[in-house]
Amino acid sequence: FQMDITPESYLNLFPIDAIIYLTPDSENVLEDIDPKKVYILGGLVDESIHKRLTLQKARDESLQTARLPIREYMVKTINTKNYHSETLAINQVFDVLSTFYKTQSWPAALKAGVSSGKGYVLPN
Repeated sequence: FQMDITPESYLNLFPIDAIIYLTPDSENVLEDIDPKKVYILGGLVDESIHKRLTLQKARDESLQTARLPIREYMVKTINTKNYHSETLAINQVFDVLSTFYKTQSWPAALKAGVSSGKGYVLPN
């Protein structure tokens, strides 16, 4: 993958209607990847999870939002911590998106990026 680093804001680089901000708090489910769109991986460099912070940032910037279809393709599993989270690290989101782009399969993509420690698994 080609990557460019710039101090310029994505809001100045791309048309606002081409940007989709990915956040686990979105009500919109990402169903497909449109190569004409720009996907922003909403993330924080922090030790804790701040609910709805990335969603609020996207709303403040009037951006479309979406979330990965974890609930639609995975089920909660019983675990010792009774822990279930749809919040993924940026590298995990990237793994999900790149695998989906290659395979066009959400189950394969989610298997590649969602660790069992998140409390979700693919159904049998």
